[in-house]
Amino acid sequence: MTDRTDKAEYFIIKALENGVNVIGLTRGHDTRFHHTEKLDQGEVMIAQFTEHTSAIKVRGKALIQTSHGEMTNE
Repeated sequence: MTDRTDKAEYFIIKALENGVNVIGLTRGHDTRFHHTEKLDQGEVMIAQFTEHTSAIKVRGKALIQTSHGEMTNE
């Protein structure tokens, strides 16, 4: 199996308020939570999709930047 991390793009999540949750979801038949980070206002997390991570869920107000553009969630 090839390692997807060498080709995966990075994306940035910047917390715009305290208590922003970043939740990693698994690949496979059953999608499950596998990692959670809590960010306070101004904190930045740099992340990427991997062999084990197929989706990221962001709870709380944050700026999300990718190679495809940037967005904020409410």
